[in-house]
Amino acid sequence: MRVRLAFLALIAVFALSGCGYNTLQSTDEQIKASWAEVLNQYKRRADLIPNLVNTVKAYAAHEQQVLLGVTNARAKVGSIQATPELIDNPEAFEKFMAAQREMQSALARLLVVAENYPQLKADQNFRDLQAQLEGTENRIAVARQRYIKAVQEYNVTVRSFPSNLTAMVFGFKTKPSFGVEDEKAIAEPPKVDFGGAAPQAAPAPKPPAAVPSEYSTK
Repeated sequence: MRVRLAFLALIAVFALSGCGYNTLQSTDEQIKASWAEVLNQYKRRADLIPNLVNTVKAYAAHEQQVLLGVTNARAKVGSIQATPELIDNPEAFEKFMAAQREMQSALARLLVVAENYPQLKADQNFRDLQAQLEGTENRIAVARQRYIKAVQEYNVTVRSFPSNLTAMVFGFKTKPSFGVEDEKAIAEPPKVDFGGAAPQAAPAPKPPAAVPSEYSTK
C-alpha cells in the first residue's frame, strides 16, 4: 500500500512539473523579489525629500506652492501601505503608482524652480542631494524594468495552456504591471543639471551677400 501511495505521489510530482507548477512558483518568487527592490528604491527617494525641501527653502522660501506640492506628494505616498500583497490587488497597485507619479512630477517642478536660483545651485549640499536623487531615479528605473520582465514571464505562464489549468487549481492569478505612463517614465528618467556645462557661444553672424557687379555703384 505504501509503495502504491509513493508511486502515485511521484506521478503527481511529475504531472505538476509538466503543467507549469514549478515555473509558477519560481516566477512568483521572482516577482516578489523584484517588487521588494522597487519599494526599497521608492523609499530611498522618499527619504531624500525632507533634506531636499529644507535646502531649497533656505534659498527660495517664497516658493511655497512648489515646496508644499513635494511635501504633500510625499505624505500621500506614505499614506499608502506598500506591502508585498499590493501586487495582488490591481486597484491598490494603480493607486500606489498614481501617487508615485505625482511624487515624480512634484520633484521635477522643484528642480525646475531651483534653476532660477544660482546660489542654490551652487550649494554643495543641494548638489549632493541632486546627485543622490539622480542615482535613485536610475535605480528605480532598473528595478521597475526587472519587475516588468518578471511579471511578463509569470503572466504568460498563468495564461498559457496547460499551465493555466494548474494556475486555476492552485489560485495563481495574473499580476499588474506598470502602465504606459510608468513605462514612459522608465524610458526617460529625469536628468539633473548641475549647471557645470559651459554655455554655447552664439553663432557668428553671416556676412552680407556680395552685391552683383552690375548693380554696384561707381
